[in-house]
Amino acid sequence: RADSASPWQLPAVAEFSTSETMGHSADRLAAAFGVSRLEQDEYALRSHTLAKKAQEQGLLQDVVPFKVPGKDTVTKDNGIRPSSLEQMGKLKPAFVKPYGTVTAANSSFLTDGASAMLIMSEEKALAMGYKPKAYLRDFVYVSQDPKDQLLLGPTYATPKVLEKAGLTLNDIDVFEFHEAFAVGAPPLDKFNTWGGSLSLGHPFGATGCRLVITAAHRLKKEGGQYGLVAACAAGGQGHAMIVELYPQ
Repeated sequence: RADSASPWQLPAVAEFSTSETMGHSADRLAAAFGVSRLEQDEYALRSHTLAKKAQEQGLLQDVVPFKVPGKDTVTKDNGIRPSSLEQMGKLKPAFVKPYGTVTAANSSFLTDGASAMLIMSEEKALAMGYKPKAYLRDFVYVSQDPKDQLLLGPTYATPKVLEKAGLTLNDIDVFEFHEAFAVGAPPLDKFNTWGGSLSLGHPFGATGCRLVITAAHRLKKEGGQYGLVAACAAGGQGHAMIVELYPQ
């Protein structure tokens, strides 16, 4: 129980207010919304397949090489592992046993990582000789019950940020959402088409920045104007942001 346990004694992926892991929350949401094991596996396979394709096409070029002491230099995302539905189907439930549907294959894996980006006014950027990649147009934060709605933050944040920006879903050219688990119903033709957290990993604290960077790069590559970035967070929070491609 959260009221009787030290936060430092809880697993790193547990929600502090409930002491429940995010995987248990995902399993419960999958059952509540009728998302099957097969649908989750299919979506996870999609993420890995798209990430592999993007990597092979040289689209994931924002990785800064890092020398790991005693090991080789990391030059690219190394968690991308396209598998098969047959292999994924052999894995046992990772959280709710024996009948859960969330497994290691359809969950984002823990990984080390960091990300950074520079944010300033357009006037300041141009004065310093920088060419912006994108505008940050609008953003919202929401919060809901962390017990039953822990991972639903993007669902609540998305309509609010669209309303704030005066846009509709049809105006959005690229979607970059944190896909902690394969439980959801996004517009797949525009959604995480270079892979996502399921295939690239989820380094806590770095994923949000990574999402914004990927959205900006996709807008430029695909000739879009608006990108929608969203993620869930601890405490039942949800964040959503509208980015707009800077004129080329």
